Amino acid sequence: MQTSPSAPILTTARLTLTGYAAADLEDCAAMWSDPRVYAMIGGQPRSREDVWIRLLRAIGQWTLFGYGTWVARDTAGRLIGELGLMETRRAITPSIDAAPEIGWTLAGDAHGQGYASEALAAILAWTDARIPSTTCIIDPANAASIRLADRLGYRLRTTGLYRDAPILILDRAAGSAGAGVSAAR
Repeated sequence: MQTSPSAPILTTARLTLTGYAAADLEDCAAMWSDPRVYAMIGGQPRSREDVWIRLLRAIGQWTLFGYGTWVARDTAGRLIGELGLMETRRAITPSIDAAPEIGWTLAGDAHGQGYASEALAAILAWTDARIPSTTCIIDPANAASIRLADRLGYRLRTTGLYRDAPILILDRAAGSAGAGVSAAR
């Protein structure tokens, strides 16, 4: 299976994070069709075609920027999620284009098991050595992601607007840890 040529492989106690491969399409498409996954991320399922475009975009980001997103799988090879850095150039007010956006999406069956914390710790260790700061956006109703961002050291910059809906915009300087969101609120 061929993966993104410049995405490093990251490993944790329970996970292997790799660049995307064409063979990831079906697992990722299944993940994005699960209401537990998309409920707080746009509220609509992603079509197989949209997931394919996401996969290609992820590979392209590694080529253009030297960073991107990873596919996380457990030791049995089961898809856990997609996590990492993105250059989305979203039409957000205010703009978040000054720093890479970090994002995480976990398969519905992987929620609540600490996989996101584990994977993001590895990703941020890799990122902190290369990138001075990152940003993220979170639906204000997504309490689990807000708690995770807090543990990772993200600080609330402001409430913004994306696709006519309010979002939280959070920033993190390399090497930051813990007490982020709640301390800034």
